[in-house]
Amino acid sequence: MNQVVVIGAGQMGNGIAHVFAQSGYIVTLVDVRQESLDRALTIIDKNLDRQVTKGSITEEDKKATLKHLNVSTHLQSAASKADLIVEAATENIDLKLKIFAELDQFAPAHCILASNTSSISITRIAAATARPHQVIGMHFMNPVPVMKLVEVIRGYSTSDEVTATILDLSKKLGKVPVEVNDLPGFVANKILMPMINEAIYTLYEGTAGVEEIDTVMKLGMAHPMGPLRLADFIGLDTCLSILRVLHEGFGNPKYAPCPLLVNMVTAKKLGDKTGEGFYNYADPKNPVVAPFFKR
Repeated sequence: MNQVVVIGAGQMGNGIAHVFAQSGYIVTLVDVRQESLDRALTIIDKNLDRQVTKGSITEEDKKATLKHLNVSTHLQSAASKADLIVEAATENIDLKLKIFAELDQFAPAHCILASNTSSISITRIAAATARPHQVIGMHFMNPVPVMKLVEVIRGYSTSDEVTATILDLSKKLGKVPVEVNDLPGFVANKILMPMINEAIYTLYEGTAGVEEIDTVMKLGMAHPMGPLRLADFIGLDTCLSILRVLHEGFGNPKYAPCPLLVNMVTAKKLGDKTGEGFYNYADPKNPVVAPFFKR
């Protein structure tokens, strides 16, 4: 396996492309917008500089990583040469089904199709292809170059060979793979999202303010980041999408998204990516509680 295609140049996609290129794979990062690709290359360059400054890689390592990295707006051309394709598009089932149906047509017969989905059924995604035995979940954690975990999700038809290949590949990337079953939210988000949702309910019901809730969880539970700050970092739209998958998939009211979260997404207050969520990021290095929550 040598040629890797990553679809989606957002926060997750550029991180996934980064770690594959740094591990010596020839990577093509694909997005429909050239400006997204340009932004991704800038972010990857900055993250590599940070690694050089910390001494975790050398300047030569940085140059080699960038040499392994290509970008394209043409999915068919990129997919036609791939050994592995990792989809990291928006957490939207219709979009993912469309992408996988196209990949099934464009990719070589031997190519493994992986999704970085954080909650959507791999079995359902695989059903959009004629090669469900070669479809698997490869859920990286954010920020990808830093976080060690990869959830490897085996769909109903995923073969033993493909599963073993992806588990081994994850280790070659310096990650720790954990194989989990194909149920809504898998493990990470089945546990994390209800906690974040409960933190939002705690704010919504007036128990405490934004900073107070995050402080309790940081100092009382030793979390490195409070749940509301973490929700902003993940993206409130992504949190809402995952909670809806959990709610629909299990039919359990405990997963029902808090109305405050729904309203914030409707208002396009999505967290870091829009400059405001529970916090305001006018100064990204010094976020403060958003004006709405200071009323």
